[in-house]
Amino acid sequence: MTNGFLRIASVAPLHKICDVSANLSRIKDILISLNERGVELAVFPELCLTGYSCGDLLHNATLLDAARSALDHLVEWSAPLNIHFVVGIPLCSDGTLYNCAALVRAGSVDIIRKTYLPSYNEFYEKRWFAPCPITAAPRVFESHGVSIGVEICEDLWAPLPPSTHLSMRGAEVILNLSASNDLIGKHRYLLSLISQQSARCLCVYAYASAGWGESTTDTVFLPKTIIAESGTILAANDRFDYLSDTVTIVDVDIEAVRRDRMHITTFADCASRSADLVAEESSSSSVASHYDINTLPEYRAVDPTPFIPRGADDMNARCSEISAIQECGLATRLSAVGSRKLVVGVSGGLDSTLALLVAVRAVARLGGHPSEVIAVTMPGFGTTDRTHSNALSMMQALGVTVRRVSIVKAVEQHFADISHNPDLHDVTYENSQARERTQILMDIANQERALVLGTGDLSELALGWATYNGDHMSMYGINAGVPKTLVRYLVEWYADTVTDAHLRDVLLDIIDTPISPELIPADNHGNITQKTEDLVGPYELHDFFLYYMLRYGFSPARVYILARKAFSGKYTDAVILRWMREFYRRFFQQQFKRSCMPDGPKIGSVSLSPRGDWRMPSDACSRLWLDEVDSLMASS
Repeated sequence: MTNGFLRIASVAPLHKICDVSANLSRIKDILISLNERGVELAVFPELCLTGYSCGDLLHNATLLDAARSALDHLVEWSAPLNIHFVVGIPLCSDGTLYNCAALVRAGSVDIIRKTYLPSYNEFYEKRWFAPCPITAAPRVFESHGVSIGVEICEDLWAPLPPSTHLSMRGAEVILNLSASNDLIGKHRYLLSLISQQSARCLCVYAYASAGWGESTTDTVFLPKTIIAESGTILAANDRFDYLSDTVTIVDVDIEAVRRDRMHITTFADCASRSADLVAEESSSSSVASHYDINTLPEYRAVDPTPFIPRGADDMNARCSEISAIQECGLATRLSAVGSRKLVVGVSGGLDSTLALLVAVRAVARLGGHPSEVIAVTMPGFGTTDRTHSNALSMMQALGVTVRRVSIVKAVEQHFADISHNPDLHDVTYENSQARERTQILMDIANQERALVLGTGDLSELALGWATYNGDHMSMYGINAGVPKTLVRYLVEWYADTVTDAHLRDVLLDIIDTPISPELIPADNHGNITQKTEDLVGPYELHDFFLYYMLRYGFSPARVYILARKAFSGKYTDAVILRWMREFYRRFFQQQFKRSCMPDGPKIGSVSLSPRGDWRMPSDACSRLWLDEVDSLMASS
């Protein structure tokens, strides 16, 4: 295992029924190739040395002796290899035949017997095999610093799979040797089973099912190599592309599994409920303390935008769900205070656009009219024609009540009152505008007996990119659980769903507008001069850092390794580290703003609410994290 990643292979080789010699040769060739590719652990299908569909030949001495000899040879032959692997074999013990998995590790072998034998419909396993004795305790093994367990095919389909017991005893990786024939709808159900079992057990689940070469007398076996991790299918082969060996390789994240098991305390509570499920002592339970930053996970895709779903179908479903959560949360809050009126400050930027869209739909859920949403545009010193025009066009298209209140005179008077030079464009110059806007929104809300809807997003909360008691404050922060990268996609999704072509064009132009608080005057051509990402760094980097810091508690070094993989070719190492340091510096420094943030709905697995997911002292020291980033800078 390197940098917390274990390289696993799921293999469905071409094989021949009862031709043990040919099957052994094929397995050896694959193992040599896998070993050369740095694979540390591999799973082959059920009864792969003989073939699954041998029928009554499984009770023939010639076949059983050949299989036993093949296993003995394989164990001795593979001793010099780094790879550990598990193969399927029929083995006789004390006059009883068992459907077994043989775990081969550096010249030694351990035998695991199948627990549940299907003997219904097209399956007749009890005709040939006996089940694993009920007195046999689940066994957990160690491979390359990782705790592993093994189950066989039908075991997964049982109401209480052996892998549940194995996980409770500490197994972090479950290997499943299978020979599952294909039926209409069965594959989808299988994927669901694997995904759910890996999620429930907080484990890696590697599944290999026999394919080409099995008998097609009455059934068809297609190869299936599937690897899941804590509920996510990381890789699955195309089972209809079956005319060659099927090999799926993934660098699975063992450190992420361990972090989840530590963090989700229900897992340990469940393991401790029964004496026979108490986790075994293992030296493989600690997380890595040293990382080789120059070694990246070769067989793992690292998504640069972990908050964004992949694929059009997933995107539509996810955006619909997020929208519904926001709308229902806001509608519930409005019902609780006995009002349907909302006040929203609209700048023509992404965050306020999303907030306004949600506001209109939430009011509609309560049977209200868009006019009950009071949208306020408040041009100031840095407001550009582009953003102001987009704000007005969007408000008019949505049918909300439009109010325009310039803040210029009020802020100029404020500068005079506090003796601030308006030519000095410092933090006082910027924050005075943000606080004036908040005051206007709050006072209009008093006039209208309405709620002020906050627009700031999760990424801004992480960085503290908000004016304290300015845009930092509201009566309900609708975007508090939505990171900036996701805000952009949500607005794009809204643009794709609206029927008004003009509104769609406006939304698309808002998406294309540079992110800016517009607190510094525009240039001579009326263009935005103050671009947020020039000041604090790219939001896609910050969202990446935020996700892996909060979701998994990873150290800066490990986040850096993942970022190098995810952003290869887009950002240099120096750029990644520069903005990583800025992220940690701001995250710690700005906690005081999050400690008193308004209510807002949690959307995903990452949240910064001080009343929900994130409890952190405002005066926590960032030295450990910054020193680690500085060390990475020095060594890169």
